[in-house]
Amino acid sequence: MIELLRTRRSIRKYTDRRIEPEKIEILKEAVLRSPSSRNIDPWEFIFVDEPTILKKLSQSKPHGAKFLEHATLGIVICADGGKSDVWVEDCSIASILVQMAAQSIGLGTCWIQIRNRMHDDKVTSEDYIKNVLNVPKQLKVESIIAIGYPAETREPLSREALKDKKIRINGY
Repeated sequence: MIELLRTRRSIRKYTDRRIEPEKIEILKEAVLRSPSSRNIDPWEFIFVDEPTILKKLSQSKPHGAKFLEHATLGIVICADGGKSDVWVEDCSIASILVQMAAQSIGLGTCWIQIRNRMHDDKVTSEDYIKNVLNVPKQLKVESIIAIGYPAETREPLSREALKDKKIRINGY
């Protein structure tokens, strides 16, 4: 696991190679194994591999989503906020776990923040996505994880680049 953390980088450029069905199944299993507070599992996952839909989703906000258009998979991570008061945390855990699972099978990923973002001056990113995907009203959209075979290589951060001063021992 530490090697995955050491080499994980956000990937925003992807090849057009399709992800094999067995790898998609691994990603599905990964999100469904994600822990949630009190085992409520408020999350729901929408796997999108249709290029025209990925293109629409890439327009969900003015900055930080355009690269989704060239990914071969996007996972929209949602939850029923009425089921759990910590749905944001549960969705965040699922988001990072699926990224690590993807990394472990040779795929690149990048998190796209949706919650509290705007599509334009009047429409939230969440409402835009709900409209594109016909997401039920009671669900909240946390993030989209862009996934594909990397078309770029990013060097891992060195150990020296880590911010050790962010760690305190036995108190602040």
